[in-house]
Amino acid sequence: MIDYILKRSPRKTIGIYIKNGHVEVRAPLQGTKPEIDRFVQSKEDWITKNLAKQKSQIKHRDSFEINYGSTILWRGKPYPITEKNGTRAGFDSEVFYMPPGLTPEQIKATCIQIYRRLAHTHFTNRAAYYSAQMGLVPHTIKINSAKSRWGSCSTRKNINFSWRLAMACDHVIDYVVVHELAHLAEMNHSPKFWAIVKSVLPDYGERKMDLNDLHQQLANEDWG
Repeated sequence: MIDYILKRSPRKTIGIYIKNGHVEVRAPLQGTKPEIDRFVQSKEDWITKNLAKQKSQIKHRDSFEINYGSTILWRGKPYPITEKNGTRAGFDSEVFYMPPGLTPEQIKATCIQIYRRLAHTHFTNRAAYYSAQMGLVPHTIKINSAKSRWGSCSTRKNINFSWRLAMACDHVIDYVVVHELAHLAEMNHSPKFWAIVKSVLPDYGERKMDLNDLHQQLANEDWG
């Protein structure tokens, strides 16, 4: 029998979740233990597969480290991290440069700072480009550290993008930009919303799949 953590709540169905390398089962208050065990057993193959996948991701995240000589992505292309005398850090279209003598954690933190600066400039420019096409203009554009959402749009028409999106290819970045701009007209994912996205990016489905690929890659990397 698969070991699992049981959590009961006033829900109607049994749900299985893989969290932090463990199996969590959420069940109705009135569900019996034998009934829950049978359901879990029926999902053994799915649980085993996804548990192994998550444990592998955790292993890779735990060993993830960035140092001088490492390569990181900017707009879908790999660039090396190099030492440069002085106190400044940045990106010169060929390398991510930073002062010598930094620890791996300091290098990672510095990379994130650079990503945030690059992302704000590039995402703002792409939003301006598509705003002109779509006739939808946000009040503000900000960069945050969201892990589970590439972008978000508030009812006040403020758009946020995760700095992690800076690692995506240009066509994927544009998809997220258009996606959030479309929310200025439709604050949902209704057919009307997707019609707006499709009118600008007819191939948005393929771009969305490529975004999922980046999500899988980052699941193996610990960026904090």
